[in-house]
Amino acid sequence: MQYSYYAYQHPFQKPLQTRYGLWSIRQGLIVTLQDDAGNIGQGEIAPLSWFGSETWTQAQDFCHRLPSQLTETQILAIPDRYPACQFGFGTAWSALTAPAISTESSPEICGLLPTGERALSEHSHLWEQGYRTLKWKIGVDIPEKEQSLFQQLIAVLPQQAILRLDANGGLTYDLACQWLQLCDQVSDQIAIEYLEQPLPPEQLAAMLTLSQEFRTSLALDESVATLAQLQRCYQQGWSDIFVIKPAICGYPHRLRQFCQTHNIDAVFSSVFEAEIGRQACLRLAAELSNPKRAIGFGVRHWLSLHG
Repeated sequence: MQYSYYAYQHPFQKPLQTRYGLWSIRQGLIVTLQDDAGNIGQGEIAPLSWFGSETWTQAQDFCHRLPSQLTETQILAIPDRYPACQFGFGTAWSALTAPAISTESSPEICGLLPTGERALSEHSHLWEQGYRTLKWKIGVDIPEKEQSLFQQLIAVLPQQAILRLDANGGLTYDLACQWLQLCDQVSDQIAIEYLEQPLPPEQLAAMLTLSQEFRTSLALDESVATLAQLQRCYQQGWSDIFVIKPAICGYPHRLRQFCQTHNIDAVFSSVFEAEIGRQACLRLAAELSNPKRAIGFGVRHWLSLHG
């Protein structure tokens, strides 16, 4: 197969504040494979290094070192330390060798709220766009301030709304207990679907304990960034929710095999990939994500995709 690639960068409409800092530009790479018959398959490499994938520079260097002609064996031999590259090349290869699985299902999509006080004024825009499940990131400001804002947020959200909280692993055990207790207390006011990744990935045992002590569900995210991590957490007894970011999880066919083999409560989610990666992820989500939960792809309003 003939191989080529190019880099892209898309600025955020407004920088996204997370506990890792401000994120202002999404950088990635598009890979193209062409067979002898002229058929073309494309895939996207969208690294997220603070989640455990390779960096954008590492991905670009890897692509640069490859020859202009590739075999199936070479594509399937990409090391596990390049999970975003595995996804990008795996997607392109699948487009050439296997038809896309058609599905009539169209999963509900969760919309991402701004952090901090902006959520109080901008939630209505997402609601008007049809989002009924919303995510709000915590662990980015003083806990007392965030918990006060949380109380204000649930007071202004429609009663039919479903809210997810995402700590990105930024809480202490005691603070996670505070948030979970608060979520339990307000459950009669609004549906809190789950608290996502309250503790760092290395504290899985503590999160297993938390999952048994409160009514509010927990979800793993950073802990299951790659397929190897997903398998490990499953083997260690995690039976609550798995937030899967397919674009950094590795080869799509291996992820599909795992999800089809194991009965897990999976919520597929975005890493702010561009359109080629997004469509590949949405196909996997329609096939493998829990149909009773909204998928985490309500992020397009954050990116300037023509930048």
